[in-house]
This record gives sequence, C-alpha cells and structure tokens, in this order.
Amino acid sequence: MKYLAHICYDGSKFNGFQRLKNDNSVQKTIETVLTQINKAPVYIKGAGRTDRNVHALDQCISFNLDNDFSLEHLKYVLNRCLPSSISVTKILKVSDSFHARFSAKKKKYLYLIYCGEKNPFLNSYTYIIHQPIDILKMQDGASLFLGIHNFQNFVSGTRKNYLSEIYDLKIWTKKEMIYIEIEGKCFYRYMVRHIVGSLLMLGYGKITKDDLKEAIFKPEKKKVFFVAPPQGLYLKEINY
Repeated sequence: MKYLAHICYDGSKFNGFQRLKNDNSVQKTIETVLTQINKAPVYIKGAGRTDRNVHALDQCISFNLDNDFSLEHLKYVLNRCLPSSISVTKILKVSDSFHARFSAKKKKYLYLIYCGEKNPFLNSYTYIIHQPIDILKMQDGASLFLGIHNFQNFVSGTRKNYLSEIYDLKIWTKKEMIYIEIEGKCFYRYMVRHIVGSLLMLGYGKITKDDLKEAIFKPEKKKVFFVAPPQGLYLKEINY
C-alpha cells in the first residue's frame, strides 16, 4: 500500500532532509520509524530536498508499507514515535504510480527576514538584518523573475538544465518582519536563496534593477549575488 504524508519539521535540528551516511537527516529519522512499524525496510521519497537549517511547513513524502494501515492510526503512531522536531499533519492513500517529487505540479517557499530589536530566539528561524532596506525596490525587482527563465545565475553548482518557471513572487511586511513568498514549477540547488539574496542586494542599493534584469535575461553573462542564509527559508506548500 502506498501512502502520501504531509509533514513539517524544524530544520535547525537536522543536517538537511536527504539521507546521508552517518548524518542526522529528516529522511533517515522517518525511515527508521517506518521500518519499525512495517517490520521491514521502508524508504521514503520527498517532494524536495531541503538543506541543513531549512525548515518545512508542509513537506510531502511518499512510501510503501506491506500492510493496509488505518490512516488515523498510522498518523498517531508516527507522531508518537518521531522526535518533537517532526510532525505528521496528514496522511493519504495514493496510487502506486504516485511519487512525492515527480508528481508535484508546483512548490511554494517562504523566506522570513527579521529587522527588529535583537531577539536571540529568532536566530535559527529568520534571517536577521540590522540596516534599512528599500522594500519598494525589492517588490519592483521581484516582477522580473515571473515566467520561464534560464536561472543559471541563481543556482549553485552546475547542471544540464537551468530552465524553470516562477508563477508568483510576493514581498510584504508586517511589523518587524519581511515576508518573501515564491511559487514555481521546480527549484534547483540554493535557487530560492539566490533569488532572495539578489533582491536583498537590490533593496540595499548594492545592485540596480538593470543588473538584476541582465542576470535573468542574459544568463550567459556570469553574475554573482549574495546567497541568503538557510535559517530564514521554509518549504511552505506542495501542490499536486
């Protein structure tokens, strides 16, 4: 029987989502519990590979179990056995062809920036800035990312294909917090953090809108921007 589970987790407690040898990962932690429940090895597939210190409000995983468990019972047992840093919010039964990553139609990320008085409790959950920033410039620059583009200047490492589509990119403020929400077809390594970093540079006046435009529309011209740190990033939603 194949299942889809919606989970959330505190990324500051793990070395990322993906299972790595001898590392404390979200994937390995969940697989260990599911294997105990199934009494046979279980391997999960995630909708996205979040990095170390990146959080998830709604990550999705798919996996197979040998028995047909009650959804409520399975959710209850998982939440009892998993550490407090991981929570299962919903479980569904899906077809055998379903894949948490490849069946996803779009993903949404949220980035949190705190610009208030010093607050040690936010160090692991926001990016803290201490200087004035022009939100209007950032909002103006955000519109450049919409649509299908070659994101070579906004991805770490090399790959064969840099094409993706950004459906929406919103920036707003509330009290001492800046929110950046980005929704797209797929995201490559550090891509959201590169985009956020470039918008921050624009807001600080370190680059111009023309600099940003050239990086997006002329990817062959190498541009290097600030990469926003991981602790402000949240995987917010997966749409199937």
